[in-house]
Amino acid sequence: MNNREILTNYVYTMVASLMQNGVEDVVISPGSRSTPLAYAFASTKNLTVYRQVDERSAAFFALGVAKAKAKPVVLLCTSGTAAANYYPAIVEAKYARVPLIVITADRPHELREVGAPQAINQIALYGERVKWSAEFPVPDEAKGTLPFIERHVARGVNIATTAPFGPVHFNVPFREPLLIDFQEELPEVSFKNSYVGQVSPSTEAKEMLSAIINNSQKGFLIIGELPLGTDLRLMWSLIRKLKWPVLVESLSNLRSNVPEDCKPYIISTYDALLKDNAFKQRLVADTVIRFGSQPVSKFLTIFLTETLPANYMVVDEDPMFRDSAAVSTHFIQGSIGGWLEELKIQPATFDQDYLLQWQKAEEVAAKAVEAYPLTEKDEGAAVRYFLENIPEHSDVFVSSSMPIRDMDTFLLPTARDIQVFANRGANGIDGVMSTAIGFSQARKEREMYLLIGDLAFLHDVNALIATRYQPCKINIVVFNNDGGGIFSYLAQSTVKEYYEDLFGTPTALQFGEVARMYGMDYVQVKEFDELDGLFVKENNHPLRLIEIFTDRQQNVISHRKLWNQIHGELEQ
Repeated sequence: MNNREILTNYVYTMVASLMQNGVEDVVISPGSRSTPLAYAFASTKNLTVYRQVDERSAAFFALGVAKAKAKPVVLLCTSGTAAANYYPAIVEAKYARVPLIVITADRPHELREVGAPQAINQIALYGERVKWSAEFPVPDEAKGTLPFIERHVARGVNIATTAPFGPVHFNVPFREPLLIDFQEELPEVSFKNSYVGQVSPSTEAKEMLSAIINNSQKGFLIIGELPLGTDLRLMWSLIRKLKWPVLVESLSNLRSNVPEDCKPYIISTYDALLKDNAFKQRLVADTVIRFGSQPVSKFLTIFLTETLPANYMVVDEDPMFRDSAAVSTHFIQGSIGGWLEELKIQPATFDQDYLLQWQKAEEVAAKAVEAYPLTEKDEGAAVRYFLENIPEHSDVFVSSSMPIRDMDTFLLPTARDIQVFANRGANGIDGVMSTAIGFSQARKEREMYLLIGDLAFLHDVNALIATRYQPCKINIVVFNNDGGGIFSYLAQSTVKEYYEDLFGTPTALQFGEVARMYGMDYVQVKEFDELDGLFVKENNHPLRLIEIFTDRQQNVISHRKLWNQIHGELEQ
């Protein structure tokens, strides 16, 4: 075979192996050295290929697709700094447990570390931020090359999709020339299939958990953001059997589609409730069981560290279980699966007055949250109005900092189908818009909304380039308070001399021109009353930017007024 035929067989074997192992989507950042694989992906039927020229944005876009589908997504770029720009999204994928298959094209070995252009040391480029990294051979006729590709691809996808999910990295060197012969049919691969198991606890662990539950008098569940693809019916079944208070974070998606018989046990306002010292003293628990990641709420973490429950059980897929407060007393490694149905739950000793106190407190706080937009006109009021008025079957992607906290405060339990997502692996504001746009691509049957602050919007405005390469549909709601709103709630705000320069960081920018540049429908909201009807009107334009102007200081005043009102009513 000549060099072109060798290269063609090499890249199409890689594509065939990826598809054989469940890959359906590819995000490409165009570049020269990745040409052979880009051609192979683009010319393959039954693959969905997305393009984004900004590599940092492309990586978050791919993360969004993978997050939405709970399936591995390939991310491809050329060599050099292009590969380095993937790093922030890979960090997020690692800690958010999202399966990315990162493929970086590379110069061949003879061009590395000798001053060749667009060549950096890419071997193990992402270090411990990926679950596994592999250096692929240069395309050649060696008998073992194609079998190596097939099995390393299978290994990589298996590792990425084994609990806990996460990214893997393939570094693939190519020599010039880079052109291939296009093929209509993929080659048949010799490695046929893999079967990855689910993590299930031992009999001893299940018996221990059942015994702790059945001997507990005062306790509650915590449900944070759950692993991708979790069957929520299993969690509802556990809640029905347990009949304990359940502190449900908005990212768990157990505050929506709430079954009527489970609603009495859902506690959504726990963050506000746990700001009250007297309330905390009354609701000390002997047992706490957590599923999913650590919730956003700082005050829940403080409550646990102050009270130190005798039994604090963490259920996690990863033996490196998450416990930033260092208060856990027990750990069970297990995916959320059928084993939960095997628990022998008979909580006859549970204190019903304890449950009632949580329920009454939830009722008090929920009434205050529902009435909030009647008296306040800040970002929180806008979020509450938004949640009450967006269409059924909507997805909401929420930025870090204040938007996620307002979502946690103002999303009350509902039977409506509204699902909430965010990048909470590393809790950064980078790449939020790119992730949301990628996420929307995988769930086109649902209306998509992004709630984001002005600084996070500016940080990722290149995300909108992707809308020029493939049809996208998303409603972007920007809260423009001219700076970093969350710092107004922190101790930094008390040092007036440096606060605005270092933390407030106002830009005095508005985004109407950005919307016009990308052909978006643009709505400017300066008064709260202008929100009326905004989210129920049919929007025929696929891209919409809603810019809501708010005041940072007023946000703080209004939020603290809500907390004080709740605490006052709790005391009564």
